Amino acid sequence: MAETRSRQIVIAGAGIAGLTAALAFAERGFPVKLFEQAKQLEAAGAGLQLSPNATRILRRLGVLDRLLPDAIRPQAVVLKDARSLRELARVPLGEAGEKRWGAPYLAAHRADLQAALTAAVAQRPDIELVTGARVTGIAVDPQSVTATVEIDGKATNVTGGLLVGADGVWSSLRAGLAKRVGFAASRFSGELAWRATVPAESAAGQAFAQIGAANCVTTFLHPGFHMVAYPVSKGRAFNLAAFTKGERIAEGWSGHADPAILSGAIRGTATALSRLVALAGPWTAFPIHTVEQRRWTMPDGIALIGDAAHAMTPFAAQGAAMGIEDASMLANLIADFPGDPRQSLTVWENLRRPRVEKVLKRGALNRLAWHAKGPVAIARNLVLATRPAEKLAADLDWLYGWEERKVVRR
Repeated sequence: MAETRSRQIVIAGAGIAGLTAALAFAERGFPVKLFEQAKQLEAAGAGLQLSPNATRILRRLGVLDRLLPDAIRPQAVVLKDARSLRELARVPLGEAGEKRWGAPYLAAHRADLQAALTAAVAQRPDIELVTGARVTGIAVDPQSVTATVEIDGKATNVTGGLLVGADGVWSSLRAGLAKRVGFAASRFSGELAWRATVPAESAAGQAFAQIGAANCVTTFLHPGFHMVAYPVSKGRAFNLAAFTKGERIAEGWSGHADPAILSGAIRGTATALSRLVALAGPWTAFPIHTVEQRRWTMPDGIALIGDAAHAMTPFAAQGAAMGIEDASMLANLIADFPGDPRQSLTVWENLRRPRVEKVLKRGALNRLAWHAKGPVAIARNLVLATRPAEKLAADLDWLYGWEERKVVRR
């Protein structure tokens, strides 16, 4: 009984990172208890992009085949000037990208990914998923971690060898630990994400098809905003996400913001793009919060992963991918060195941090380039015009070609 409890993994949060962690630990022979605060699993947000560094992990965990029927394999990432609609650059994906990076680049609805992960979890008898369950307390001893979980108003204690916080940017687990270990709260980035999903056959869908590439990820660049658009749900709909500066709104996955912020930001863009924005409304505003966490683990046997540890802006399209990478690598390190799980946490964080920091820098660079104006925008366009597609793809090898390496301790 004690051996079972010491191997048991307790996970708070059944989003993308938490579900992936449950599958990764179960794959390595650990029993898992997965607790989700919501009564029902509902995917927040809309579309997402899954680059090869994430899909190769999903393939190994038996999730990719469940997702593929509902996902799209975009043929390229296309950058366009929002004023002229002129194409500035094209990064090849599709078959060329899969051959280069060894796994597909996908565009999918977040709900489809969560459904695929949940279906895979349901097939694992060694994973127990409990919804309507909130972690309200934590106690540690030298050999285990005990989480107090409230379910239907009743508190119960669940003990395991590791507690994983995967409960997102507004992590209640991180907040509960803040006073003890100085974990930081999330911070509003000053950016708003405006999202809409439009049927491909609608007036807005047809408006996008006229100015974007229906089988690609299209990004429109403008000093005041940028917008990313791509097909989801087998191509039946387009996911549109526009990003602007904005005032802080209520914390949560969506909130109320003045639509004039978006209409003002797109002033000066091509008439066809302005028409698309008007037809796609009403838009839902999402406050973009980030987490700058100085530490992601505690030697007592607690780890934060995904947005709970390092929520980032979406400008590198790597938020979900980083959570998936976190989960897989954590499970493998704990499994490979079972005699020293606390040290495994330190090794995991030391290996993950440089990777995540590099992704953060890439996102910041993208935002700077996409919102450039004046001479900086002219220089950007010249660089893109002279850089061949092969080189643009090669610039992403470190990101999309990443594979987990076996760690050898001496």
